[in-house]
Amino acid sequence: MRLNDILQPSNLIAAVTATDKQAVLAELCAHACHYSAVDGFTPEQILSAVLDRERLGSTGVGQGIAIPHARLPGLARLTAVYAQSPHGIPFDAIDQEPVTILFLLLVPESSSGLHLKALARIARLLKGDELRRRLRALRDPAAIYQLLLEEDNKVGA
Repeated sequence: MRLNDILQPSNLIAAVTATDKQAVLAELCAHACHYSAVDGFTPEQILSAVLDRERLGSTGVGQGIAIPHARLPGLARLTAVYAQSPHGIPFDAIDQEPVTILFLLLVPESSSGLHLKALARIARLLKGDELRRRLRALRDPAAIYQLLLEEDNKVGA
């Protein structure tokens, strides 16, 4: 799986406007409904599924990164939305640091293997301090997308 299989240029938010966890999740879910192949779902339905998952434990994985995700029955394919927060968002992350990089993953209910591969790929991609620093410095969605794909290609299959 490659990042460009799940993330399209239209699914990038260079600077979210939300300043708290629930509001940023709502912003990502609304963006997904508007720009992604999530036909048949409302932003509220997606947000409800994401919040249900968050109740099991925060998806703030540390180092300023969160990977909120949810399984959706009837979803045709795995879809991602990438976003950055210029100010940082309190997210109950494991290291208690504010989140500045978010990857929303929306997963077909029956594809747990693909879901885990996507989570692992994103975590591997974002583990480097230098990439995170470079991403946070960018404000242009096209430049962010290009950098993500370049780094994804370095990670390999």
